[in-house]
Amino acid sequence: MYQHTAKKWPQDRLGFVPIADSCYKRAAPRTITLATMPELPEVETTRRGIEPHLVGQTVTRVVVRQRQLRWPIPRTLDRTLPGQIIRSVRRRGKYLLLDTAVGTAILHLGMSGSLRLVARDALVGKHDHVDIQLASGQSLRLTDPRRFGALLWTAQPAEQHELLVDLGPEPLSDAFDGAHLFNAARGRKVAIKHFIMDSHIVVGVGNIYANEALFMAGIHPTRPAGRIARERYDALAEAIKQVLAASIKMGGTTLRNFVGGDGKPGYFKQTLRVYDRLGEPCRQCGAPIRGKRIGQRSSFYCVQCQR
Repeated sequence: MYQHTAKKWPQDRLGFVPIADSCYKRAAPRTITLATMPELPEVETTRRGIEPHLVGQTVTRVVVRQRQLRWPIPRTLDRTLPGQIIRSVRRRGKYLLLDTAVGTAILHLGMSGSLRLVARDALVGKHDHVDIQLASGQSLRLTDPRRFGALLWTAQPAEQHELLVDLGPEPLSDAFDGAHLFNAARGRKVAIKHFIMDSHIVVGVGNIYANEALFMAGIHPTRPAGRIARERYDALAEAIKQVLAASIKMGGTTLRNFVGGDGKPGYFKQTLRVYDRLGEPCRQCGAPIRGKRIGQRSSFYCVQCQR
């Protein structure tokens, strides 16, 4: 029922997938508009933005106005979630998990989804598909014009759900290191950029951060994954951790109007070294940044610094 092949994510002419993310206070709800699929730092920023408003709150009602998202919203959620206290708001890869004593709501923002905290009686727009109403008087509202997002329910441990069970380790966890990448890459001919963007290898390393981490590690994005030494994988794993941690600290990558849950803009884009800098001088050696398509995604690299 939830196979990833059920519906493809449409792409624009650059191969990027647009999405909107938001998580805001009741007084001034705004919408975050991103030019690409949200990567781990954006999802983590969203989680941090909504967490203080949800944890410890009792769900009083679930209002579903449009059930047909990427997968149908299960009616089990309508009946079971009301009356439950939200114990935690977690992230697994690009999924947000709202944990209760009896199960977990699984959220994905898809291509055009957004989350806002609004007053319970806030006006409803055409694409406001779900409200999770809280005892505080606020509602967590899911808005999704293109309906590629998801809201699912599981009574089992969330990690056992079929969308999550085969995901690779979190990149900022102790389970992710150079040894993990090296062992997974043995015999693989796929380009290293495509390899580290595979969520079965490691979750949350999207296009922007893959470009940046490979530059930091000095690895050419087209090099076959199986032909990279262990020492270079150690450097790559560390680069992935550093790039993602820095972006989370800065509130994500600013593409158009990204605004974090604390109302401050994310400034990580200002520090990008190769991504979207085609023809500009490398910040390290001065050579022009080059670009090409790798796995249907735009890639940027320096031929002098990356081998």
